[in-house]
Amino acid sequence: MRLGGVRSFALELARGPGGAYRGGERLCGRVLLEVAAPLRVRALVVAARGGATTHWLEGRSVGVNAVSSDYAAAETYLRRRQLLLRDTGETTTLPAGCHEFPFSFQLPLTLVTSFEGKHGSVRYCIKATLHRPWVPARRTRKVFTVIEPVDINTPALLAPQAGAREKVARSWYCNRGLVSLSAKIDRKGYTPGEVIPVFAEIDNGCKRPVLPRAAVVQTQTFMARGAQKQKRSVVASVAGEPVAPGRRALWQGRALRIPPVGPSILHCRVLHVGYSLKVCVDIPGTSKLLLELPLVIGTVPLHPFGSRSSSVGSHASFLLDWGLAALPERPEAPPEYSEVVTEDEVAATLQSPFPLLPDPRLSLEGPYFTCIQEFRFQPPPLYSEEDPNPPPEAMRPRCMTC
Repeated sequence: MRLGGVRSFALELARGPGGAYRGGERLCGRVLLEVAAPLRVRALVVAARGGATTHWLEGRSVGVNAVSSDYAAAETYLRRRQLLLRDTGETTTLPAGCHEFPFSFQLPLTLVTSFEGKHGSVRYCIKATLHRPWVPARRTRKVFTVIEPVDINTPALLAPQAGAREKVARSWYCNRGLVSLSAKIDRKGYTPGEVIPVFAEIDNGCKRPVLPRAAVVQTQTFMARGAQKQKRSVVASVAGEPVAPGRRALWQGRALRIPPVGPSILHCRVLHVGYSLKVCVDIPGTSKLLLELPLVIGTVPLHPFGSRSSSVGSHASFLLDWGLAALPERPEAPPEYSEVVTEDEVAATLQSPFPLLPDPRLSLEGPYFTCIQEFRFQPPPLYSEEDPNPPPEAMRPRCMTC
């Protein structure tokens, strides 16, 4: 009997390659082992690992020498281990053929969304190790994705965001006029695929035309040993029409769609992923006028019912502040009584206050008796300062001098 001969050794997750997990769920799968001949095995171990890491180099000059500083940090979120074949000191012989070993892990309640960046990442994987006597261990590895929910249906993320900036256009130390910018969005939280209506007002007081633009910017912040490294990238942008000198332009809900991007990562100690809406005005001959509004990209979209009142109320006040909602000049008057009740109905009512019922069995279904049924109890007595039922003379309290 020839021992050995592993044909395949692989991992398979229950949700398939495109499935994502979240904190508190169970990670289930199986180890698939196919051998061509009987195989002696000491142990089979499955381990789940996950965490965040950052690393970058910074160079600086010290005299004539160049010195580079190494910055690295790590944080662990998941560490689980399960023995599918326990090492008891004796080997286990597996017959030829296909073998399947199921496993299951309970994920922690709090995890960080998977992320891949230039100077850091958040990764989760599961490894299986096959230990055999006198043979190097054989390993297989599979990566899985974790997406932590970010619910935008909270008061903080449903609040409108607004700001205003102004800048004096200068050229060769001469003032060329004042350029002002104010912008507002109806809430702070959005999900990928949504459209951000941008409301802005650009007042061009200089002598040259200016160009307004808006963009959604992703900022990746990596942290290690008290230092930070940032990387910014534009994920979506929109440009307006040039504003002539001495003119004013209004954006009444300029649409800016959010592309498929990862959610915000705000609760990690070694890296952050944030978003912002930047509205800027390009001024010829001087630096641009920039206004930045914070954004949070979530995974749970806006609820159509639970947050409707708060979102509608904030949106209404938002429109009123910007003068984009018109109120009616005068409320409509109610209709006349003669327009609602005809003369024939009034005459029929005056003849008999209690009309005859068409059927005696329907004695409690008339319009008057349905109202009478509601008064099942006697009304309370009228208020009076004198007690209608005074206590007897023997029970009245007597003073000390009597």
